[in-house]
Amino acid sequence: MHDVIVVGAGAAGASAAYHLAARGHRVLILEAQSMPRRKPCGGGMAASVQRWFPFDLTPAVDQVIEQVRFTWCLEDPVTAVLPGDSPFWIVQRARLDQFIAQQAVAAGAELLDGAPVQTIQRDGNQWIVEAEGHRYASRAVVVADGSQSRFASALGLAAPRPRFASAVAVEVNAAVQEPNTARFEFGLVRHGFCWAFPRQGGYSIGVGSFIGNTVVDADAVLAQLLPSLGLPPDAGERLQSPLRVWDGHHPLHNPAGAVAVGDAASLCDPFLAEGLRPALLSGVRSAEALDRYLVQSQAGDPTQAEQALQGYSQRMRHDWGESMAWGRRIAQVFYRVPKVGYQLGIKRPTAPQRIAQILSGEMGYGDIAQRVIKRLLFQRG
Repeated sequence: MHDVIVVGAGAAGASAAYHLAARGHRVLILEAQSMPRRKPCGGGMAASVQRWFPFDLTPAVDQVIEQVRFTWCLEDPVTAVLPGDSPFWIVQRARLDQFIAQQAVAAGAELLDGAPVQTIQRDGNQWIVEAEGHRYASRAVVVADGSQSRFASALGLAAPRPRFASAVAVEVNAAVQEPNTARFEFGLVRHGFCWAFPRQGGYSIGVGSFIGNTVVDADAVLAQLLPSLGLPPDAGERLQSPLRVWDGHHPLHNPAGAVAVGDAASLCDPFLAEGLRPALLSGVRSAEALDRYLVQSQAGDPTQAEQALQGYSQRMRHDWGESMAWGRRIAQVFYRVPKVGYQLGIKRPTAPQRIAQILSGEMGYGDIAQRVIKRLLFQRG
């Protein structure tokens, strides 16, 4: 019998496992693939996530980004300098996920990789998780199996009908032109944008569309984007990587002791596609809530135990969801009139600093949303 079984050793699951193990709970992590394993991801996250961990994250950091450059059809550039105390980090997910998982193991968690979970079922007062023919029991479960989660909706966690953004991830090994600059290109993709993040020895590049069911010809887009980075138009390995984006306020907990975190919880930013910061945040907040849940359950107080789980959903709504609600509204207007959005949003004198503050975690979309939306709607009308 474990206190908690974590299904998935990605950034969110490993973060939850670490914080639970550090609080003295018996934690089992079940990871479907062998670690370290690849995960398509741009790898950008605010350095401010460091405050959620007592150990140094920089060994997993590939590159420190000091500025962000925006373009429209590869021209009309706008550069945002990031705050010196809150830069943007680029990580390779294989390294980051394994690094945090190793910290969880050092804190006392058990990790079984190459163990895909087949079923999660409630049996009396415990959870039974079956993986590779073995059955494991626990008092609580963390669902952290990513964008293609098999278990979140089935357990009543997060959006019952998740919304996905169409995305293609590209990894290119090459010399990097500006290692301290991340790029966002808004003109080449209908209803979306491209990103190019420098890492050690190359780039992590993505093409994403965020409105409706837009089909993107990623190869055609990349044939224009890659030469602007000094790369051949057909460079890189390309992988379909749908993003499970935030699409409304939904419970992230099951009263019986299950929570969803990270991509499985549909936390990805619907405007700028940021997924790592909410993944780590949800790992931390879920561990805090489950710690209280386990203590209250052990004390025989089911009311307080359930309130602890409700606190996780409420805290994530406050800390992340309220900003994402505004981010979704901005995305729905911006990506339908992207050229207007670029001129009236990105190119405004104050916009670069505001975007830098959002990327660094110092500001939420709610701080700018009403002005931006009114400006775009007025111009479109």
